[in-house]
Amino acid sequence: MPETITITDDRSGKTVTVPIEGGVFPASAIRELDPSLFVYDPAYMQTASCRSSITYLDGGAGILRYRGYPIEQLAEHSSFLEVAYLLLHGDLPTSEQLSTWTHDVTHHTFIHENMRKRFVDGFHYDAHPMGMFVSAVAALGTFYDGAKEIHDEESCRKQVLRLIAKTPTIAAMCYRFSVGLPFNYPDNDLSFPANFLSMMWKVGDDYHVDPVLERAMDILFILHADHEQNCGTTAMRVVGSSHADPYSSAAAAASALYGPLHGGANEAVVRMLNEIGSIDQVPAFIDSVKAGEGRLMGFGHRVYKNYDPRATIIKKTAYDVFEVTGKNPLLDIALKLEEVALADPYFVDRKLYPNVDFYSGLIYQAMNFPVDMFTVLFAIPRTVGWLAHWQELLADGDQRISRPRQWYVGPEERDYTPISARS
Repeated sequence: MPETITITDDRSGKTVTVPIEGGVFPASAIRELDPSLFVYDPAYMQTASCRSSITYLDGGAGILRYRGYPIEQLAEHSSFLEVAYLLLHGDLPTSEQLSTWTHDVTHHTFIHENMRKRFVDGFHYDAHPMGMFVSAVAALGTFYDGAKEIHDEESCRKQVLRLIAKTPTIAAMCYRFSVGLPFNYPDNDLSFPANFLSMMWKVGDDYHVDPVLERAMDILFILHADHEQNCGTTAMRVVGSSHADPYSSAAAAASALYGPLHGGANEAVVRMLNEIGSIDQVPAFIDSVKAGEGRLMGFGHRVYKNYDPRATIIKKTAYDVFEVTGKNPLLDIALKLEEVALADPYFVDRKLYPNVDFYSGLIYQAMNFPVDMFTVLFAIPRTVGWLAHWQELLADGDQRISRPRQWYVGPEERDYTPISARS
């Protein structure tokens, strides 16, 4: 028996039946009933705005897959650049394809000197690194004549390469500027994550990237590469639907990520743990959350109603990192908080489980990243996911320029009143 849904307009008695495919039915059913009828759906909680073959997410079951591959397998066996290729091209690369792809990305890591010497120097000395990053990504498109040739396949390929390769360089540049350190040029002999760490921390010629920290950075990049139709990705698609260049679209997505409800969650976790202060204070903090006097940051998710699979991977990675850096003193508080919360029906019944942000901030902090850099670290790998969705959008014949409808609740027509007659 085919899966269908039948909708009846009680005002007119008109009925329409449409198919349900993958749990989704087309909005054309509403238009067929009445072209002037719209669905009110704040924050798109129940609206699928596109078809996508990039990321599968089942929040109830705690499943995350890139192009069908479980995130657990990719985090264990893959590298970030291999995952980037997968997200952008649809399949894992062959050895030859990966070698070519890695070479191409590696040899696009340098940025124009004018960007470093003139653009960045225009910021105030205490500018937030993420604000600088957003601006720099948008400005990057002005350096390339082909940036706006979005229907030229070769031009698009170059812009995608440039964005992926240069975001770590821009991120490190923003950090070095914010602390008054000289800029480090990319080193094409290093891996993608090692190059980024080198640009961040190298002072003189004696810096060597620890392989454990290099791998941890690679895993964190993999876990943050894409996450379906979140706020930033939706911004990328909405701006991209106007056929804006990928730099402008990515800057819009990064701006969405800049918001504390999106990319700033792991910052909030670290601040929360610092405010708790000690293991002994965890029960009192839990009681205050249950009394509505605070929020348990790093728990719960708009989509996940189960344990975020990325959180499990990051928790294990955290222990590997702490073997090198020493244990983050906030870890014991985090572990106790997780233990108490997961034993409390208040949180379990509400399906509030640790998410990816709960432990990632502890890793970043242990690796000496300041809190202001956390969202920038998120943006580096997520640029790949944004670009994959941007490419998919342009190739989708069903897509048009985004133009949501509104429910007007303002006054009816009224006549203009001269200022002298207004009370």
